[in-house]
Amino acid sequence: MLDDYSPVDSLSDDEDSQQSERDTDSSDPDFGLPDRETMEDELLETFIEHLRGYACELELDSNTAHRGLKLSEDNMKVTSVEEEQPYADHPERFDSWKQVMCREALTRRSFWEVEWSGEVTIAVTYRGISRKGVSDDCKFGENYHSWSLECADDGYTVRQNKEIITQTSSSSSSSSSSSSTSYSGRVAVYVDPPDCSLSFYSVSSSDKLTHLHTFRGIYGNLFTVKEPLFAGFGLLSGSSSVSL
Repeated sequence: MLDDYSPVDSLSDDEDSQQSERDTDSSDPDFGLPDRETMEDELLETFIEHLRGYACELELDSNTAHRGLKLSEDNMKVTSVEEEQPYADHPERFDSWKQVMCREALTRRSFWEVEWSGEVTIAVTYRGISRKGVSDDCKFGENYHSWSLECADDGYTVRQNKEIITQTSSSSSSSSSSSSTSYSGRVAVYVDPPDCSLSFYSVSSSDKLTHLHTFRGIYGNLFTVKEPLFAGFGLLSGSSSVSL
């Protein structure tokens, strides 16, 4: 009978028993903790909720709209059109670039999302950006007065002062999502004056935010130069549109 006894088998049985006890032992410091992926997802959800807590309501300013842009009746959507719109002359109207700004000044932490189609520019700009003529001083992302995210079906391009800061293809921007269908033609913007930062995000069909770029230290003179920031949009191709 002694020949049937194996110390190795006995030790293995003891280890299995101890492991089983550890698996159910709530005194284990790691007992019940979520895995890393779960924790990262929960942190991301918390972060997104934090950003959306600063959601603001914006409305397009018809006094700034180029005559090649048509605004919806509620001033929440802008579409590029061939027919010139009968807007009255106004010193704040863009007369060469198909651009429009919003009415509300961004004086505090602000978060907003837009849906776009075609080829568009999503921008944040100082009110003092030039409006007349075809110079780069008037175009979002081509001067010191503005920061822009160009959106197209093949991806995103971040610009500031004539420079391409970063480019992201639509496939890579959705690579962290479960499928390519998460690419939804939506982006989000977060302005944080106290932190001197401006961030752009793509938004998936499941409402997940993917970080595209953050400008930091851009508000060095925000509180000394009494000039507010505004959201702006440029439409770069025919029938392009942006909806707030």
